[in-house]
Amino acid sequence: MSNTGTLELPLRFAPHPAPPGARPLLSEELAGFCEFGQPSRVVATNFTHPNGSLTGVPTFINEFWTAKQRQASSLHEVSYRACFKPQLPRFFIERLTQPGDLVYDPFMGRGTTPLEAALLGRIPVGNDANPLSAVMTGPRLHPPQLEEVEKRLHTIPLNDPADMPEDLLAFYHPNTLRAISSLKKYLVRGPKEKPLDEVDQWICLVSLNRLTGHSNGFFSVYTLPPNQAVSAKSQRKINEKRKQVPPERDVVKIILKKSRQLLGDVDRRARSALAGVSTKAVLLTGPAASTPQLQSNSISLVVTSPPFLNVVQYATDNWLRCWFLGIDPSGVRLTTPGKLGEWQRAMAAVFHELHRALKSGGHVAFEVGEVHNGMTRLEETVLPCGVEAGLEPVLVLINDQKFTKTANCWGIDNMSKGTNTNRVVVFRKN
Repeated sequence: MSNTGTLELPLRFAPHPAPPGARPLLSEELAGFCEFGQPSRVVATNFTHPNGSLTGVPTFINEFWTAKQRQASSLHEVSYRACFKPQLPRFFIERLTQPGDLVYDPFMGRGTTPLEAALLGRIPVGNDANPLSAVMTGPRLHPPQLEEVEKRLHTIPLNDPADMPEDLLAFYHPNTLRAISSLKKYLVRGPKEKPLDEVDQWICLVSLNRLTGHSNGFFSVYTLPPNQAVSAKSQRKINEKRKQVPPERDVVKIILKKSRQLLGDVDRRARSALAGVSTKAVLLTGPAASTPQLQSNSISLVVTSPPFLNVVQYATDNWLRCWFLGIDPSGVRLTTPGKLGEWQRAMAAVFHELHRALKSGGHVAFEVGEVHNGMTRLEETVLPCGVEAGLEPVLVLINDQKFTKTANCWGIDNMSKGTNTNRVVVFRKN
């Protein structure tokens, strides 16, 4: 990795204009971008090329999409640790693809990229080593009607629990835990039983999202935000400190309230867009560096954000969700190496697989972040990975915004820990 950082570049690097009638080249558009009142600043990101030479790529700094959290489909309002906003994939999907193209995220998390792609009429493709990802993504590609959800909930027996772990009483009233465990028994079916239909899959998704949180809109007593489940021991300490006892919650009412919120923007137009592509969706569970299910030369655009050097503990954060789904979290192998060299080698393997799956002329928008108190810029680390895999580095986009409420919930201060900006490296397959 280069430690020379960024250097100011004169604007004479700007590409030749696109042919008449064609969409401007992405670099040309970013150079002239001024939608939020500020011109783009242009610098160079330097990195060490695999051949040993020091190389620079144009880097554009601006506010390229809104910081307002609610200016996206309500279907995205599912909590998951370290997820980017829908505006990020939308920015690239609209500029680098056409309706009907395949858009892929190899680290899909809560499914932001596949869902946004589907809402824009592109075919969603996603993968994640965490089996929770497919459970959280698939149902939102096939959203049911609220009336269907309500009708189904009233047919599920909520007094027939699968198990009643005593530790979970730190989070739940006994009657609430009984209802949650009964839902678990109904939803976690064996291979010989009838598969879940779209309504049951939706109820599973919403239940996962409501397991724990910090308001009466969740099944639990007050705890950390829903994207991070603390241990039962830690929750008992929270209860003691706050002098609180888990109250009884109406599980059906909470599921319906969240369903109503998620479906708020799902009008006829959105349902039509989803219906046109969701049957062709591909959602995989496995390592990002090995996806033989994906056809070679088929993907038009990859928009993704990989795990960053153990900054976020995905398996630990999701232990309660894993309990609900009957998954052993210790058996979920995630790509979260703690050392920079190991992380770079893991990403290099992923880029080789992306090169195989990308069609000629396809792009990768690879979102990375600043870690180690801003001292490590992962774009300088990831650029040689893409080059070594045969991809052409096009540019780096830095979306510079103030921290969001979500980031502050993690106890992250501006310019201290985690990501301070969206830093996206764009590659192209020739």
